[in-house]
Amino acid sequence: MKRQKRDKLSRAHSKGYQAGIAGRSKEICPFQASEVRSEWLGGWREAIGDRSLGLTSK
Repeated sequence: MKRQKRDKLSRAHSKGYQAGIAGRSKEICPFQASEVRSEWLGGWREAIGDRSLGLTSK
């Protein structure tokens, strides 16, 4: 049975979250399209918030 790929926006959010948890700058966003870039930045902001609350192990 084939696995379904997640849609591009969901994947962008996830990658942004991972970058934020790792403490990377929001300037490294790899996306240029505004909708996808916005989703990546949303994930990044969420991760920065989680880090500041101490919700991550890093």
